[in-house]
Amino acid sequence: MEGGGQILRLSAALSCIQGASIKINKIRAGRSTPGLRPQHLSGLELVRDMCNGNLEGATVGSTEIMLTPGKIKGGNHIADTQTAGSVGLLMQISLPCALFAQGPSELCLKGGTNAEMAPQIDYTSSNQSRRDSEGYYPKGGGEVVLKVNPVKELSPINLTERGNITKIYGRAFVAGVLPFKLAKDMSTAAVRTIRKEVKDLYINIQSLQEKDKACGNGNGIIIIAESSTGCIFAGSSLGKKGVYADKVGIEAAEMLLRNIRHNGCVDDFLQDQLIMFMALANGTSRMRTGPVTLHTQTAIHVAEQLTDAKFVIRKSEDEHANNDTYIIECQGVGATNPNL
Repeated sequence: MEGGGQILRLSAALSCIQGASIKINKIRAGRSTPGLRPQHLSGLELVRDMCNGNLEGATVGSTEIMLTPGKIKGGNHIADTQTAGSVGLLMQISLPCALFAQGPSELCLKGGTNAEMAPQIDYTSSNQSRRDSEGYYPKGGGEVVLKVNPVKELSPINLTERGNITKIYGRAFVAGVLPFKLAKDMSTAAVRTIRKEVKDLYINIQSLQEKDKACGNGNGIIIIAESSTGCIFAGSSLGKKGVYADKVGIEAAEMLLRNIRHNGCVDDFLQDQLIMFMALANGTSRMRTGPVTLHTQTAIHVAEQLTDAKFVIRKSEDEHANNDTYIIECQGVGATNPNL
């Protein structure tokens, strides 16, 4: 299916939580640079350390690994990609494991906080996280501290009522030597684009210059919409050399609008990240979405292979649905934390 690092992260975390050895081969076989990259390697090493496990074949470029987990312990752990590899994706592999640990965990994650093809750190909401510094491509150097208290079990979710959009806000930022004007241009272009479809809400996108806590030069924008029932949607974009700032702002705004139009309760990026938690929860979870992404289909495939969870996808038929509205339902396995 999606064929990338996502399969690695999901299967390693599920192996760790269930205490079952796993062998993964053909890792990222279809990618232009197959095998493990530094960020995948640091994620695997983090999980190995968290669960007192044994990891074989873990080198950059390796296409096959074997993980034999022990018990998941809490405590302090550090993972450093030493590149701009995504901190948000380090969180994706480690947070589920920390929830089933013997005690509280503090994870210090280092790398890129705002990286391409990965959730920006502003997007990632968790038990408790503290952003100590921002890091941009190609150096990375960002640092996030994640504090997680374990749970006995996960309750199922029922995200089926979207409600109305009540708030739109965000931040356009420049870091390092880049001029503040870029942030203003991104923000102005984004607001102008959103205004074409959302007429009656105050849109608050702040323009920020990040000097003290930034490692490297970068610019980007993230815009968040909240609904009356507490649903959150986002659109984001990062600047690149040779790309006008207003184009970056427009891209983020269009992404947000696309995620609002389908009348789902989650955006395209949260969709697949909830699948593992639905699979582990005790009971039936339901999630109203837009078109089911390839990442979500892949996450469901991996979760059904490695657990007894059962997923069903159907078209949503209610009055607020359109052709792009779906319901994903899962009968979770009811994983419990033996330590609590």
